[in-house]
Amino acid sequence: MRQTPAQRHLQAKLAKIASAAAGVGGELQGSAYQLMLAQLAEHRRALKDIQSVERKIEAKRAFLPVYDAWIDGVLASNGGAQDQVVTTVLVWHIDAGNYQRAIEIAEYAVTHKLAPPDQYDRNLATILIDEFATAALTGKMDRATARDLLPIVLHGTRDLDAPDQARAKLHKAFGYAVIGRAGSADVDYDKVSADDARLALDHLQRALALFEQVGVKKDIERLERRLNKPETPPAP
Repeated sequence: MRQTPAQRHLQAKLAKIASAAAGVGGELQGSAYQLMLAQLAEHRRALKDIQSVERKIEAKRAFLPVYDAWIDGVLASNGGAQDQVVTTVLVWHIDAGNYQRAIEIAEYAVTHKLAPPDQYDRNLATILIDEFATAALTGKMDRATARDLLPIVLHGTRDLDAPDQARAKLHKAFGYAVIGRAGSADVDYDKVSADDARLALDHLQRALALFEQVGVKKDIERLERRLNKPETPPAP
């Protein structure tokens, strides 16, 4: 349902008031939040009826604008209240490929230690690490976006608890983004700049240290060989 500017303004205002009133770590209360939860429940039911993953993602893209004003109001309040709408929409934005918006919400969620959506058995840090790494490794996230955003996820979750395997995957994803590798496609390592090779090598070595079966040993060997070669001087 498309909202008018007045409706968006009101929703953002109500979100800001509710979040600020609940306070850091508090549970959101009030009819406005209950209406958002009811809308979220309706959308979740609709998603359960869809078998295709691709169509689920399309549905999420269609649903997400309904929550934009609420999210804007919560972020503007910086209240830090527990909010299932915020954390669910955060994951949906990753699923939908709206990575910049997801990062914006994730920074707020991590800062205020928001609980993950009820249906997830992973903590918020693990969800972020897993989902962003998977998006980059599968090529759903383009290289430029991965190079920009994965360091933010690495930095933002570095002090949070998460399985070593998940964190290894994130380091691998960033290392691959640096050298331009996605999916099963290979890379001409001789064309990787020395700076990029060193940066990627650091992250792939970290990935291997965290989880030996992360699948980067051959990449590490190739990067080491690349760095042992002299730089080709530029043509006169």
